[in-house]
Amino acid sequence: MKRREFSLSLAGVAAVGGVSRAAHAQAGFQEGLEYIALDKRVSTDAPAGKIEVIEFFWYSCPHCNAFEPALEAWIKKLPNDVVVKRVPVAFRDDFEPQQRLFYALDTMGKIPEMHAKVFYAIHAEKLTLANFEAISAWAQKQGLDKAKFEAAYQSFGAASKSKKAKLLQDQYKVQGVPALGIAGRFYTSGALTQTMEKALQVADFLIAEVRKEMPSGASPKPAAKPADAKTKEAKPKA
Repeated sequence: MKRREFSLSLAGVAAVGGVSRAAHAQAGFQEGLEYIALDKRVSTDAPAGKIEVIEFFWYSCPHCNAFEPALEAWIKKLPNDVVVKRVPVAFRDDFEPQQRLFYALDTMGKIPEMHAKVFYAIHAEKLTLANFEAISAWAQKQGLDKAKFEAAYQSFGAASKSKKAKLLQDQYKVQGVPALGIAGRFYTSGALTQTMEKALQVADFLIAEVRKEMPSGASPKPAAKPADAKTKEAKPKA
């Protein structure tokens, strides 16, 4: 879903050094087409030796809902030097309640359990989770403690994290969601690549190039094989 009804604009984003244009061309990905190199690097929260990937999303976005199963499958296959962080966007003020929902669940340690359920509630059950009252009522129906959830939702921590999320979306010049930020240096999205599946391929390539520039050390270990339990998917409506 593009920003503010939301035509893609690359204005104000310049290509910078780091990964060579020749290397990108060999991979079939072109700077300025399938991805953007940020003109100013963004600070990351990743520990030393780790590469941070950010997924920018909005719970009410149907494209984010459709992308979620593919993203989850991709995350499970990542090597152990890649850290994925989800960041809910707020292109308008009325996006903020869902930002607060995400960070309230994060504070309570409920993202693994509840993240897909939020998508399902909005896109399959057609619930409008657009304000505090509706969100709180939904959370209670999911078995969350009312007082604890509302305290987390209204906390200073949730407000601070929401503010930081808005800063990150501006620093990455996010023009629509879903979108991916890589290592504080690169940005790609389905609007640039035509599909989010290709955006993940671009992310793989950029991760590999960033890794080449990191201090030499042990090669990253592949991701551990997941347990046999199947991931429950939210089913988007066409």
